[in-house]
Amino acid sequence: MLSAQGLVTTYGAIEALKGISLEVREGELVSIIGGNGAGKSTLLKTIVGLLAPRRGRVTFLGRDITGRPPDEILRVGIALVPERRRVFGPLTVLDNLSLGAYARRDAGDVARALEDVYRLFPVLRERRSQMAGTLSGGEQQMLAIGRALMSRPRLLLLDEPSLGLAPLVVREIFRLLAGLRRAGTTILLVEQNARMALQIADRAYVLETGRVKLEGPAAALLQDEGLKAAYLGGRAR
Repeated sequence: MLSAQGLVTTYGAIEALKGISLEVREGELVSIIGGNGAGKSTLLKTIVGLLAPRRGRVTFLGRDITGRPPDEILRVGIALVPERRRVFGPLTVLDNLSLGAYARRDAGDVARALEDVYRLFPVLRERRSQMAGTLSGGEQQMLAIGRALMSRPRLLLLDEPSLGLAPLVVREIFRLLAGLRRAGTTILLVEQNARMALQIADRAYVLETGRVKLEGPAAALLQDEGLKAAYLGGRAR
C-alpha cells in the first residue's frame, strides 16, 4: 500500500532522515520505534507532505506522492493524527470532527462517518457540544483519532498517541487501535512506548539517528536481546 524508498529529509544542513526505506501492506499495523531524535516524526511528516524530502520517493497504492501538498495526500487516502493531538481548542467536539471531513462532499457519507466515530468513542457523542480545549488528555486523543477517521482514510498515521497520557488511558487507546486494525484499517504507528507498540503490531521498524537499524515481525523484535536492553527495559515479560 505504502512504499518509501531512500528518503533523505533535512532541516537546513542537518539530515534528519538518512536514506530510510519502508513499506506498509494493506491491512497491517506497522510500528516505528526509536529514541528521541531518531527521525520518527520527521518520517511521518515527509509521508504526508508537511516536509519535502531532498531525495527519495514515496508511493501510495502505486501512485507517486513524493512532496505533494498535504491536502492532496489526504484526498488520496492518508490521514495523520499529529503528535500532541493538535485539536482546535476553541471549537466544539462536533466542529473538530466536521473539520476532519472537509475534503468530502457526500453529506450522507459524512453523517455515516460521524456515527461510526461516535460508536467507536461514545464519550465524543456525550461531549459533542463541549469545547475541545476543555476535554481531558485522553478525550482529546480520542477526538484527534476520530477527526482523522472522518476522512475515511485507507491508511491512518499516528504520531506518539500515548504521549502525556495516564497508563490506563494509554491501554484504552492501544486497545482501540488494535480494534481498528482488526476491522480493516491499515495503520502506521510512531510510538516511544516500544513494548506496547510491538505488542499490537504485525511488523516494526527501529529507527536510530535517521536510519533503519532493525526491521522485522514485531513478535521477533520483542525477543531481540539488543532491542530489549535499549528500548524495552531489560527482559521481555
